[in-house]
Amino acid sequence: MTSKRSSMTSKTSTYTYQSDLPKLPVPALADTLEKYLSFVKPIQSPEAHKATCEAVAKFRSEGGEGEKLQELLQEYSEDKASYVEEFWSDAYLVPDTSPVLNLNPFFLLEDGPDQKTSKSQVGRAASLTFASLKFASLLYTETLHPDVVRGKPLCMAQFKHIFGSARIPHTKSSAERDEVLSDPNSKHVVVMCRGQLYYFQALREDGSVVCNEMDIRGILEAVLSDSEKLKEEERALKAVGVLTSLDRSRWAHVRENLISHSAHNKAALEIIDSALFVLVLDDYIPKDIHEAAANFLHGSYELRTDDGDEIDYQAGTCINRWYDKLQLIVCTDGSAGVNFEHSAIDGHTALRFVSDIFADTVVTFAQSITKTIYSKDHIPSHLNAKVNADPTIDTRPKKLNFDIPSASLEHIHYAETLLGDQILASHTHILEFRDFGKTFITGNKMSPDSFVQMSIILAYYRLYGEFVCAYEPVLTKFFLHGRTEAMRSATPKAKLFCECWCSSFPTRQEKIQHLMDAVSEHASLVKECAGGKGVDRHLFSLKSIASKNNVPVPDFFNDAGYKALNHTYLSTSNCGNPSLRLFGFGPVVADGFGIGYIIRDHGLQYTVTSKHRQTERFVNTLARYLKEVQDFCGGTTKIAVRNYRQTSAEKMDVEGLESFDSQNSVSPRNKTKVAQDMMYSEAFDDIYGESTNAGMMDKVKRRPSVDAKTFKEVGVDIDEALMAAGTISPNSNKRKLGGTE
Repeated sequence: MTSKRSSMTSKTSTYTYQSDLPKLPVPALADTLEKYLSFVKPIQSPEAHKATCEAVAKFRSEGGEGEKLQELLQEYSEDKASYVEEFWSDAYLVPDTSPVLNLNPFFLLEDGPDQKTSKSQVGRAASLTFASLKFASLLYTETLHPDVVRGKPLCMAQFKHIFGSARIPHTKSSAERDEVLSDPNSKHVVVMCRGQLYYFQALREDGSVVCNEMDIRGILEAVLSDSEKLKEEERALKAVGVLTSLDRSRWAHVRENLISHSAHNKAALEIIDSALFVLVLDDYIPKDIHEAAANFLHGSYELRTDDGDEIDYQAGTCINRWYDKLQLIVCTDGSAGVNFEHSAIDGHTALRFVSDIFADTVVTFAQSITKTIYSKDHIPSHLNAKVNADPTIDTRPKKLNFDIPSASLEHIHYAETLLGDQILASHTHILEFRDFGKTFITGNKMSPDSFVQMSIILAYYRLYGEFVCAYEPVLTKFFLHGRTEAMRSATPKAKLFCECWCSSFPTRQEKIQHLMDAVSEHASLVKECAGGKGVDRHLFSLKSIASKNNVPVPDFFNDAGYKALNHTYLSTSNCGNPSLRLFGFGPVVADGFGIGYIIRDHGLQYTVTSKHRQTERFVNTLARYLKEVQDFCGGTTKIAVRNYRQTSAEKMDVEGLESFDSQNSVSPRNKTKVAQDMMYSEAFDDIYGESTNAGMMDKVKRRPSVDAKTFKEVGVDIDEALMAAGTISPNSNKRKLGGTE
């Protein structure tokens, strides 16, 4: 890529390792089918599995349908960055479903480090927005350090689309799928407050940040003040953002009507779509952690009526969203997180973003403590972007008003009521288990991630007596344009473990041994998935290459086994990072559970969601099992013995284990295996994704930037609110920068 930014590229530039990354290999057909049979056997009856074996035998026969599709796929992949990318893009963007609860995940951040601002909405929002702008600036100049895990670089292609991107709906008559448009020159931020939309310029032409944290505070105070002018009922009637929660074709139809009704509406939508991100200020304080998670996942639901009026209206935060974009959400009490549309980015990319901005707020707070004792640069900045105040750049916030036709007003109401149905049908419950965590699990020679996977499968089995399909995404970003591979955690040994643990006959030692066997099998298979040797992505690509070449789709893909593998009752994902308190997503099937979890040194966090199922009871069953494991393994006695693992987790190697295991009677065979499992599980603590993840690098289209005249004129100045907040003086048309003219 040749641009004004390419000259800044150095050995540590954001994309410096891209050309060194290997391509995701197309697995051998025989290997994939053997694993496929082992994955489906535990979730099938003997009769159903016999029929599946026959379908596989026919599909893999010499000169048969499987071999022909494999040849087509290998030929297709020769000039592609990734053989699966196009197909996952189509799978993600073609469905007509709403992104709310079906696609968009959320992160809930830990409280901020500075108590003076962490409980203040404006203070927390300004701090995180300023850090986000520095992150965006480093990406613009391509000086953000690339992701590297254990000395191996990860693909950074997704970072080109984290900012300035939006998913654009299309009617089926105009296109077969939605598209993601990205503006690489985006310089502004959109703010949502009480269902209303504002925007302000935040970056200069060279990519440096034009407003500091105090400037942003003034902007947000002005927005909050202005947003109160509109009556609450009128806000609900004109909450354009709730339209993004509609099914895609319906939203596309309403969007087209808005654009055709007014050129002003078209310009307003362009400003929103091309914004770096949407900062959401919620007029809401969650009562507990369960409400907090639900708010960041889908918003709150609260009906109100005007005095003397029997007509109700929506006053919840569910209408204060723009689900087609990356959203940074901050509540009245300072609780903060993100909800993101991830057609173009997966959770690992979003995690890097939130981790860096949270870390930057921590470092900034530390700098404020030490600057009076040491030199100003005693603690280096985490996001060291250039911040250049420029009084010639107007960064005052402007309000986006829409000219909404009556038909679109009706659709806003319908969108809100349909979203309300989804919210009321969904249940989110949190388990913050504090009795033990990673240290205890590794002290008992088990991979933390695999251990948690078994806990989820066991809880479902104990509650319903059924062994069902479970999904866990495994990171494949070691490959060019890599996303995730599907790990099917309901393995044969996992089934034996569930049957043994829930039986009254086996001894405690036998139950623990079955648990360890299941954990070991899972950890080994995860490693294969990370190496591009999974099952799901390969089989899906074979099915897709048939359609692409107008070849009849083989009967193999209509077999009960393939359908069972793709009905994910337990959609799970691991996201381990100290910056997060919670993360989660909705179930991927109507009768399933969505389970996001975080593994801490001394605790386990689960966010469990479902529709019309016993979510809280599932969580209670899960907690009961964890306490049983603790009891069976002898409480917490092993934590102190192996506590050194906690402090040297990132340096763990076989040699480090030898000194411990030589004193604790661990066999040479097992100690090597424990070391490999530990090294692997730690390297992949940050894995996150969903079964609908889609490769997008070659699908994202560059959108033209909003022209300067449109950017300046489409919004309405809110000068009165700005003057009331003291951000500008009555006789000046420029905002004060850092407290000076």
